[in-house]
Amino acid sequence: MTKAVCLMSGGMDSTTAAYLAREQGYEIVGLHVTYGQRTEGKEKQCARTIARLLPAREFLEVDIGYLRILGGSTLTDQQRVIADYDPQREELPDTYVPFRNANLLSIATSAAEAKGAEAIFIGAQAHDYSGYPDCRPAFLEAFQEVINRGTRDTTSITLHAPFVHMTKAGILKIGIGLGVPYEHTWSCYRNEGLACGRCGSCHFRTEAFREIGVRDPLSYEEIP
Repeated sequence: MTKAVCLMSGGMDSTTAAYLAREQGYEIVGLHVTYGQRTEGKEKQCARTIARLLPAREFLEVDIGYLRILGGSTLTDQQRVIADYDPQREELPDTYVPFRNANLLSIATSAAEAKGAEAIFIGAQAHDYSGYPDCRPAFLEAFQEVINRGTRDTTSITLHAPFVHMTKAGILKIGIGLGVPYEHTWSCYRNEGLACGRCGSCHFRTEAFREIGVRDPLSYEEIP
């Protein structure tokens, strides 16, 4: 059986991607990366649980706290306030962590080559609110070329971003069909106890569940 390194943040999209990789016949090498984000404890707990439930062949944890040191995001700077979701917002959200996915994919590529995996799965999607530049299809296509040029000539690793053109609701529909245990995932940017219900990530999670008519298993402080 071939192996896939699955980036597992503990969130909905990455968890669904890991279950999809399993459905496609891959043995899963889970990779969870912490980078000083506010909810890293909860996210790590969720990723570990998902890895156990899959079950993953192996689960790797890597810390890149230098992203917190570099700053530039409300996710990693506790002195800044994470704004409520604003449907009128046009600029890039301040939750964007500069070039984060390039860092994550570099680590995933190292892991895949070291472990003899033939694939990397990332749950990135560009359709909803974020507009993060490192979730764009063009970036992911370019990173495939980086993988091709930066690994051994005998190495063949395919980068899969199966949800990049999908909405959160579309991803959720796939996950429900795969039996993804969404009660063990986390989306809130602010809290590790009750999800806030007001940040952008909470907004799009709750809207996705509403759209497909399924109850969100998480509890919230407030759902506008």
